Amino acid sequence: MNKKIVVVGLGAGDIDQLPLGIYNKLIQADVVYLRTREHPVVQALEKEGAVFRSFDSIYEKHEQFEDVYHEIAETLFASTEKDPLIYAVPGHPLVAERTVQLLLEGGSSRGIEIEIGGGQSFIDSLFQAVRIDPIEGFQLLDGTDIQKDALQITQHIMIAQVYDQFVASNVKLTLMELLPDDYEVAIVTAAGSANEQINKVPLFELDREIGLNNLTTVYVPPVSREEILYKQFSKLRQVIAELRGPNGCPWDKKQTHQSLKKYLIEESYELIEAINLNDIDNIIEELGDVLLQVMLHAQIGEDEGYFSITDVIEGITAKMIRRHPHVFAEINADTEAEVLKNWQKIKEQEKGTSTSRLDGIGKGQPNLLKAESLQREAAKVGFDWQEITPAWEKVKEEVCELEAELTKTSPDENLIKEYGDLLFALVNVARFFAINPEEALFEANQKFIRRFSYIENKVAESGRTFEDFTLAELDYYWDEAKKAGL
Repeated sequence: MNKKIVVVGLGAGDIDQLPLGIYNKLIQADVVYLRTREHPVVQALEKEGAVFRSFDSIYEKHEQFEDVYHEIAETLFASTEKDPLIYAVPGHPLVAERTVQLLLEGGSSRGIEIEIGGGQSFIDSLFQAVRIDPIEGFQLLDGTDIQKDALQITQHIMIAQVYDQFVASNVKLTLMELLPDDYEVAIVTAAGSANEQINKVPLFELDREIGLNNLTTVYVPPVSREEILYKQFSKLRQVIAELRGPNGCPWDKKQTHQSLKKYLIEESYELIEAINLNDIDNIIEELGDVLLQVMLHAQIGEDEGYFSITDVIEGITAKMIRRHPHVFAEINADTEAEVLKNWQKIKEQEKGTSTSRLDGIGKGQPNLLKAESLQREAAKVGFDWQEITPAWEKVKEEVCELEAELTKTSPDENLIKEYGDLLFALVNVARFFAINPEEALFEANQKFIRRFSYIENKVAESGRTFEDFTLAELDYYWDEAKKAGL
């Protein structure tokens, strides 16, 4: 290949850190392209005759750094001629330099050789400045593209490219999702140079520093306070493992998948009640209780050597991606109906052939909800009334059949069957009006609790006992509660 771009690093911020070979390249080149002039070495080299052309103006054209980097790379590709083009970046070319990665990715297809000329990284100087040993574990992250899920707060975290207050603000807000507002961090500028500065500040003041520039790195020390780690999924997993471990809790250690079933049901219903009451704090607590059940089942699976929580997470992640091709692939689905149609089709492909469409429908649900699920599944193939009248007539028919059973001198086993048929028919009516039968019964239960509590209060106020009241008197209080809107 005839065309070449030589990428060199300007080091951490001091001309004395430049290797002789790179110094000679920079001085001898007709012109050196710079990602940014904002670097102390640039002024020193200009005094010695180096000629630079920077891309600082491109930063003003775009709102996203990625767009800036792409334009820089494309400009460099277009500027290559027979003689090698020299492109200089802060630090080392292969450390926290997105433009260099774009050059490496696109150079071959354009017939342009990309040569990495070396340079001293700011990392070594940074380790020295904050006095840490990287073998303890550290992360180097890009402040312009920081993601909460990438943070490993038990390790040393270096966040580079914190150019200005806007980037610092984004970094601060991201860190504050996992760390206390007053957690101490260090702002390190020009590490390893004569102008090195280290300023320790509480996290909430990170974006109030006026001295931020392209040589600024934010250092976040590893978390040592146990309670800060409570937000980490890994900490929860560790706690559950300890509860089930040799020195753990006797109750937790004896649990099995079978013994925990009732608790999962109980916690699920308590969550539903919190949702119905729109009690946010309680929703958080009850979601935690449901998650606890999931974690216990997963830990039992891991203890027995069959599966772990990672298998559970992998399975549901793959399923969500697979069943949402309109989000993660090229399938179009603009309406809820189209989404449900695609979902059902994919689900059928996953399950394979079956003797009945109803196999597995409503599996594990309370029977009131299972009735609705069975009816809804049958309706998908047209086994359903098209309007409410026949459904309501069916309810009347079932009421008559139940009444016939009740009038028998000795009601037999058909009584429970006819009662079940009536409930099933009422669920069908609820489905026509988009009423969730479980929620409807929940509301009825809550109403009964409120009105009966009113009766209890009235009885208590009277100084008498329930046995002293007739049913008619108690019904009077019930009507009072009803009129009061309870």
